Amino acid sequence: MESFEQLVEQYEPMIHKIFNSLHLYKNKDEFYQQALIALWEASRRYNPEKGTFTNYAYSYIRGHLLMELKKIHRHSERNLYPKEEFWTAVEDQNPVCPLELETLFTYCSTLTPNQRKWVLYSVLYGFSTKEIAEMEKVSVSAIKLWRAGAKEKIKDLVLS
Repeated sequence: MESFEQLVEQYEPMIHKIFNSLHLYKNKDEFYQQALIALWEASRRYNPEKGTFTNYAYSYIRGHLLMELKKIHRHSERNLYPKEEFWTAVEDQNPVCPLELETLFTYCSTLTPNQRKWVLYSVLYGFSTKEIAEMEKVSVSAIKLWRAGAKEKIKDLVLS
């Protein structure tokens, strides 16, 4: 077979004809690259016993582009990309509701200071046991003891 550059030059009008028949007007450069890849694959897979290369190349390129369009359509259906305004929205600087904080403190009234620390760090700020241990400079097992004691006291408070 001839060199690929000659093949591209020869079949470029066909590629543009396929573009028009598929109504491709967005991302033309990307689809053109896909068409060139399909042309190259068609030149490698062509079997002269099964017909002319022109017919084979046309159906191969068109089929490749249709599969690419289907993949893009499926991707756009499955994924939602928010508008730019979504990303520039102002984040709430005070995410904790004052009443929520008061309610949490009422449950902490019977807890020891360490148990209170565990409740605030884990419930209010979302820290893990390991992170709390690092901040308080104690072992993870100590934090687990604080947690067990706090859970027990809060459970008793809620059930009574």
